[in-house]
This record gives sequence, C-alpha cells and structure tokens, in this order.
Amino acid sequence: MGSPLRQQRRGKGSPNYRANSHRGKGGVDHNNAETTGTVVDLQHDPSRTAPVAVVEFDSGEKKNVLAPENLSIGQQIEIGRSAEIKEGNTLPLGEIPEGVPIHNIELQPNDGGKLVRSSGTYAFVVTHEKDGVRISLPSKSFKKLSKECRATVGKVAAGGRKEKPFVKAGNKHKAMKARGKPYPKVSAVAMNAVDHPFGGSAKPGQPKTVSRHASPGSKVGNIGAKRSGKKKND
Repeated sequence: MGSPLRQQRRGKGSPNYRANSHRGKGGVDHNNAETTGTVVDLQHDPSRTAPVAVVEFDSGEKKNVLAPENLSIGQQIEIGRSAEIKEGNTLPLGEIPEGVPIHNIELQPNDGGKLVRSSGTYAFVVTHEKDGVRISLPSKSFKKLSKECRATVGKVAAGGRKEKPFVKAGNKHKAMKARGKPYPKVSAVAMNAVDHPFGGSAKPGQPKTVSRHASPGSKVGNIGAKRSGKKKND
C-alpha cells in the first residue's frame, strides 16, 4: 500500500496543512452605521497580505479596516451615503463616480465586504445602470451589483508586494507555511509509482480526467472536467 496522497493529507487537516489563525487581527468588515472615525494605528496582519488600520469611531468602538494607500495615523474617515469621495471613506456604489478606484466591495448590502481585499488591488465603477452598478474587477471581468452595496474608496495598501524576490527557497517555504500551503511541491510524475497514480513514469500513463465520484486515492488530475485539451481554432 502506498503513502497517502497530498490531497488526502490536506483533507485530513493535519498541522502541516493548517494556517495559524490565532495570529490574525480579526475581520475587516464595514461598519454598518453612518459614522466617522479616526485612524489610531496601522498594523501588520500575518493572516492577510494587506495591512490593517485600527479606527476609533465616534461611538467609542474600535474596529479594524483594510488600509488603503496614503492612509495615515490621525486621519479622519467617513462611512455613509454623504461621505466625501476620499481615500479611506466608505460609500454605497450608487454614490461613487465612475472611474474611482475602490476596494472591499460588498456582494450583498451590509455583508461587510467580500471582493477586492488583497494588497495592491482595486476595482472601479464602469457604469451606473437603472437596476444596479457595473464594476470592473482586478481580473478584468465585470460584475453587476446593487446600488446599496458599499465599497471603500482607494487602492488596498502594500502594492508591489510580489515584485520583491524571495531569493531563496527557505523564504518561500516560510511564506507558504504561514498559509498552510507547504512548499516546495513535488510533481506527481516525478514521484514513485507507490506514492501517486501518476508516478513511475515521465507521463501520467493514464487519463487525467476522472469522475467527481472517484475514490480519494484515484481522484487526481482534472476532476469532473467538462472538457480538457487545447481548443481548436475555428
């Protein structure tokens, strides 16, 4: 009997495949009230790629928010429909002009923000339509959302993070380990036959497309794929 496959070990949830969530700073959801606050601190968050800003609101509550570029300690931020179009302020999409960079966008009104939260990323409003707002995402795709969905003005801070080289494999290993993704990954065809269904040869030696209902020991390759291979030119 061979050793467990990588995906079987991940499914088991052993410590090697588990991120250290206790070091995180917590959620960075939007405040549901229309209010103003003051940035009291900027912190590194090990559980995410972007820094977080600690904001003290008028009610006395302190809350973490994603830090946009150019945000500084002592700066005032506003949340609400009448807020100024300024970096760090949060408004409904219906109130944000076209072409303004935005991040931490809600998919449904008052869900706290789900889209565009990674460092250096931003989206922008393309058009205001009768029944919603169409935005352009960092992936170049477009999405239509409710006018009441909120977003924060500006780009997420820490842009250019990927431009710095890791230099050595140890640094890459530690960065991936912090997110529960061990590195390096050995190619399946480079393994022995006892360790993987594709092992023992320079090629898989069998079809890579398998049923979604296959057993865990054989569920490798293109799982439940509708199609595979290169598309033919028309």
